[in-house]
Amino acid sequence: MKRTLLCAALAGSLAMTAVPGAQARDGIGPGGAAALGVLGGLAIGGAIASSQNNGYYPGRPVYREPRPVYVEEEVCHMERRGYIDAYGDEHIRRVRVCE
Repeated sequence: MKRTLLCAALAGSLAMTAVPGAQARDGIGPGGAAALGVLGGLAIGGAIASSQNNGYYPGRPVYREPRPVYVEEEVCHMERRGYIDAYGDEHIRRVRVCE
């Protein structure tokens, strides 16, 4: 991994060094050529990105009523239940009983 990154960095630095005698024949310098390359890349990238949209706009959101849910209700009631604890005391509680 380190060797690959090192090779990529070395190749990139060698590619960026410009030989003074290597000028374009039409008078554009290396900086101008780089700027044109960047602008061309941005233009092509924008064209590719806009072609993926297909001009689809979903419009306003549509809110639908949720599906009905049927819940069977339990029949519950309160009962008084008594019990005797370990000390022999009688306690009475109200307990909810569902059928």
